Order: sequence, then C-alpha cells, then structure tokens
Amino acid sequence: MELDHVLIAVADLDKAGQEIEVRHGLGSIEGGRHLAWGTANRIIPLGDSYLELIAMFDAAKAAESAVGRWVASGVSKPDGPLGWAVRTTELDNIAQRLHLEVHEGSRVSPVGEQLRWRTAGMDQAIAEPALPFFIEWAPGTKLPGQTPIRHPAGLTRITGLVLDGNPRRVAEWLGPHRLSIVVRPGKSALRAVPISSEAGEIVLGAD
Repeated sequence: MELDHVLIAVADLDKAGQEIEVRHGLGSIEGGRHLAWGTANRIIPLGDSYLELIAMFDAAKAAESAVGRWVASGVSKPDGPLGWAVRTTELDNIAQRLHLEVHEGSRVSPVGEQLRWRTAGMDQAIAEPALPFFIEWAPGTKLPGQTPIRHPAGLTRITGLVLDGNPRRVAEWLGPHRLSIVVRPGKSALRAVPISSEAGEIVLGAD
C-alpha cells in the first residue's frame, strides 16, 4: 500500500496550475475528463505519487455524482486539500475486509491513452476526508505521478500527510501499512501535505 495521490479542488484548472507553479515551483500537465462525474483534472507528477487538481467542467452532471458534489464543496470552501488515495494491488481483499463495493473508472489522456482503474471506499473518504479511498490501476497503466516533467522547484516528492481525525478509525481503515502519516485528534480532514524539493520544503494546506 502506497500513497497514490492527493486531490485539490479548484475552480479553474489552468489558473490553478499557473498559480501553484508561480507560488511553489510545481509544474503541471493536462489530465483529462471524468465524464461520469462532470469533472476534469490537471496532474502534478511527483514520482510515485501526484497532486490532482480537480474541477467541475459540467456543473449539472457534477451535481448528480457524489464525487462532483465533493469537488463543488471543496471549491466553495478552499481551506486545504480535498482528500487522498492509496494505491494497492490487493483491492479485492481490502474491499472484502471493509465490506466495500468496487467501482471501475477510466479517462482518456490528452495524447489519447486510456487510463483504467478500480476504486473502493470513495463514499467513506468523501464523508471522512482523513480516510483515503483505495485505487488499483489496471495492469500496464502508466502511473500519472511518473509522467516526465521538470519542476521549477527541482526534484520533488511528498514526504507525508497531516490528518485530523480519529487515529483508531484511520488505523482500522488502512490496516497494516508503512505510510508516512500523522493523525491528530479532531474533525476528519486532510490538513497538510509536506513536499520536499530542491528549492526547499513546500507545505500545501494548514500546518
């Protein structure tokens, strides 16, 4: 089990991409559209993980999906990262342990490549943002975080996550893991994303 990505809800993808590059030295690339959710994204590759800037492109469609409504809520209250996902190759076992449904997803990249994945626990992650949802990429899929890019800040990687929530609840949800996370008691939320870079430490969200 590894950190896959962190979601950040934004109102305008291009503008948000420009702002985060100017402020933090993090470049981004065009992602694609999630047609079933009415959302679209930009990717900030960080090696084995990535930041996903996500926005609505179809407000009506987004209002019909739990993910779309989640993104809308994040845009209206931009107080930090929206949520996070962990990558696994044992999604079915995790889903069985936690009694979760498994859902399939896909999007087409700007160069026409189709990315496919399966997820579990999305509804719970929306309700309790300290909890991640689980994602398993289809065999042979190129991980978005590994897309080649040259950041103005130099080599970068996420060094950990700061969460507010119930430590026991998070531990039971994740099961055995080696993720670098700190869980502080409080209302469930993903509070901060520390990122190391050659230009110095970057922290997204509250400390």
